[in-house]
Amino acid sequence: MPKIKLITFDLDDTFWDIRSTIINAEMNSRKWSEDKIGRKIEWGTFEDFMKIRSQLVKEDPSLEYDLGMLRKKTIAYHVKKFFKNSKDLNKFIEDAYNFFLRERHKVTFYDDVIEVLEELSSKYRLGVLTNGNADVNKLGIGHLFDFSISSMDVKSNKPDQAHFVKARELSQVDFNETLHVGDHPVNDVLGARELGINTMWFNLNNLNWDIDNNPPIQFTKWSQFKDLVESSYGK
Repeated sequence: MPKIKLITFDLDDTFWDIRSTIINAEMNSRKWSEDKIGRKIEWGTFEDFMKIRSQLVKEDPSLEYDLGMLRKKTIAYHVKKFFKNSKDLNKFIEDAYNFFLRERHKVTFYDDVIEVLEELSSKYRLGVLTNGNADVNKLGIGHLFDFSISSMDVKSNKPDQAHFVKARELSQVDFNETLHVGDHPVNDVLGARELGINTMWFNLNNLNWDIDNNPPIQFTKWSQFKDLVESSYGK
């Protein structure tokens, strides 16, 4: 087994549950918007919400990785009829987006995540590779990482190789001395594996690996991670 010098991590659904985080952020943001406007807003169903996002991405493919602008355009779609001029509308969109972003960063880390990262940071170089818009500095854990790469930084989403290539550029650590860890079988495991990067799958729900006949090393609890790294990639 190779000696690992760099460990990169996904964020959403790897360090915390993204579904509950986004639902809370969405509901709180909708209430904030209605309170500010003083009117009830027709948000539609979840299916309506996704159709709007899909249409916006179809019109501007860059929104696939620019989640901030996608969020702003989604806000505009729902509230523009309440504003008489673009200046007031744009001010509201910025305020609403910033409120959502603050709510989006109110995460509940999975058990042992912080403790494990603190231990690992003293021995390995650590990095973040995310398709989302979470900021480790806003989460109070930025000091544990050497770098953080988002889709906006590389203008693409994993499993495209850009995140991984950028991590090698920033760290100057070869792929075969890098370990990538994430929850997504395709975006994280296959995306990294295709470049010769070592992988570990955070498999919280103990799902079966049915993509191929070469399942990755996997773990279901963060308390297992450090020992698993040492036994799999230590000296």
